[in-house]
Amino acid sequence: MRAAVIVFPGSNCDRDMAVAFERAGADVRMVWHKDDHLPEGTDIVGVPGGFSFGDYLRCGAIAAKSPISRSIVAHAGRGGYVLGVCNGFQVLTETGLLPGALMRNSNLKFICKPVDLTVATASSAFTSAYRQGQNVTVPVAHHDGNYQLDEATLAQLEAEDRIAFRYVDNPNGSTADIAGVLSANRRVLGMMPHPERAIDPAHGGTDGVAMFRSLAEALVSA
Repeated sequence: MRAAVIVFPGSNCDRDMAVAFERAGADVRMVWHKDDHLPEGTDIVGVPGGFSFGDYLRCGAIAAKSPISRSIVAHAGRGGYVLGVCNGFQVLTETGLLPGALMRNSNLKFICKPVDLTVATASSAFTSAYRQGQNVTVPVAHHDGNYQLDEATLAQLEAEDRIAFRYVDNPNGSTADIAGVLSANRRVLGMMPHPERAIDPAHGGTDGVAMFRSLAEALVSA
């Protein structure tokens, strides 16, 4: 598995994501946002959390216009895999790879704590190592994680089984308790909670390990 982890000015979870991919057996390359192409043979792109460009304008809006973002969109268009976490999820909605928008948390406060999630679908390369309905605990750290979308898009996501995770106790006001969503071809996942921060017992839990194992198994067998 060849993974490329994008680094924007203000990214702060890029190393965490790289370590998570490496522990799953991936060959990982760090890619600066001004690069206009991904490394040859990239299987999956990781768009990490943080505060790209200081969250000016809208979270992820400037990062979505970086040269590398055009390559990410092209990679997804070819059927490549993309994982966007927290700020990375915001970037993916700004590029149009995922529907909806991430708004200010409903309580208008930054939230940083472990949260419980329900695995809404195990039918994806990101979630196949979980069980549908399984509860997992993963940290969140965001100020703009309130996922909003219109009723028609919500109905489409539900009909197509594209909601990957839901919050057990919604911390931010997200529509229908959504914590993560899949693209139409199921090869792009955006989520606000941080699975890459839940891969080591010393950090409080390992419920994120299964996601990176899922990806490794899917890509190695492809």
